[in-house]
Formats: sequence, structure tokens, C-alpha cells
Amino acid sequence: MSARPADRSPRNRRRRDADRRFGVRLFASAAVAAVAAVFFGLLLVLVESGWGPLRHLDAGAARWLNRTALDHPAWTGTLRLLSEGVWDPFTLRVAVALLTLWLVYRRAWRLAAWSAVTAGAGGLTGLLVKTVVERARPSLQDPVAHAPGFSFPSGHAMTAVTSFGILLLVLLPMVRRGLRPVCWAVAAVSVVGVGFTRIALGVHWFSDVVGGWTLGLAVVALTGWSFEAWRADAGLGRTEVAEEGLEPELSGDAPESPDAEPGSPGRVGEDTGEGPEG
Repeated sequence: MSARPADRSPRNRRRRDADRRFGVRLFASAAVAAVAAVFFGLLLVLVESGWGPLRHLDAGAARWLNRTALDHPAWTGTLRLLSEGVWDPFTLRVAVALLTLWLVYRRAWRLAAWSAVTAGAGGLTGLLVKTVVERARPSLQDPVAHAPGFSFPSGHAMTAVTSFGILLLVLLPMVRRGLRPVCWAVAAVSVVGVGFTRIALGVHWFSDVVGGWTLGLAVVALTGWSFEAWRADAGLGRTEVAEEGLEPELSGDAPESPDAEPGSPGRVGEDTGEGPEG
């Protein structure tokens, strides 16, 4: 009796069905994030226009940090270097693009799609909300920096959340378990640092930065849920995302292979604390 062709096996049919549902969920999550961003932006504009404490907080933080920047030119130069170089959205997007190409090279097709869609959804959502809200940037008597476009939400803050979220959730399986908290700490410091530089340079209000952080987190959470749902449908099981990233099998030789078992190649060094060899 001859064996059935591999592409007709129940396991492969299940994978194909899971792939189709994954695509629908992935783009639906991106759409939900965009719609939520619009309503969040409109709500925040209403709150900002009528709620005194928020206006006072925004104005007070802007004035205090602007005075500090004027008194410390060297400090301001460092902030500009970080904001417009190291943490610039273009720099972070290039890093994510290179990561996505590497995933394609590794044949981690679904993870590459998740990375590209998450980054794209974050950028489009931020642009959409800026266009709808049309909030003016801070206008200071002695500005130390200038930026074009509207203010809410902070594109730098939002890109930092989505980009570091992508980098972390993809690359955690490649990092030794003992160093993973360090990676989370570096990402958190960078995200907070991005927001601080934008307020300190006087190009964003405090609420702009909080809005960027919130919307970026929503995008990553929604698309991450889609990826986890695909893993469940494909029989790969859910992962401890904070510890193992979205796809622990990435550290193995054949991520997303039809023959890969849940966690078998990706959990190298789980019990010993050692990372993948090579």
C-alpha cells in the first residue's frame, strides 16, 4: 500500500487551514488597532481640550524641560543625537526590515509576515491618528529643536514600542535565558528614553508620548495575539511570550517546518540556561 502524498496528509491540511486563518486574523488585528487608534485619538483630543489638569501637565513639563535644555547645551546635543540618530524611526525601521529579511532567509515565513505587518500597521496607524487629530506641536519661546507635522501621537514613541517589541519577540529564543531580562530592560529604557527626548526637545507634549506608547503597545499586542492563535490552530501550542518570544523553534535548524514539534528545537538550553549552539 503506497503512502499518501505529503501535501495530502491531515497534518499538512491542518497547517494550510491554520495559515489561512492566521492571515485573516493578522490583518483583522491591524484593522482593529487602526480603528481603536482613531477613536482613542479623538477621545484624547476632547479630553485635552476640556480637561485642565492635562493641559497644565503638558505645559508644565514642556516649560521645565525647555528651561533645562537651554541651560545645558551639551545635554541637549546628546538628546538630539539619541532622538535623531540612535532612536530615530528610520533607524529602527531599518533594523526591523533587516530582521524581516533574515526571517525570510531562515524560511520563517509567518514570523516574517508578522514582523512586516506589525511594523507597517504601527506606521499607518500613527499617520492616520495624526491626520485625524491635527494637534499642534508645542510652541516655546526659545525652542531647541523643531519637527514637522502634527503632534499626537508621537511617531518616535510609537515606532520605538513597535520596533523594540518586534525585535524582542522575534529574537528572544536566540538569547541565553539568563540574559533575556537584560534585553527587556534595554528595550524598556530605550522606549522611555525616546519619549523623554521628544518632550525634552520641546517637539511633543507629554500626552503625545503616552499616546504613542499606548497605541504602539496595542498594535503589537493585537498582531501578537494573531500569531499565537495561528500556533494554537497549527498544533504548536502557546508559548511563554515574555520568556521565549513568539516562536521558540526559531533557534532550531528548520523553524515552521511541517516536521517540527512544538518547542523541540527552540527550547535549547531551557533547563541548563545555555543558549543555542553555533
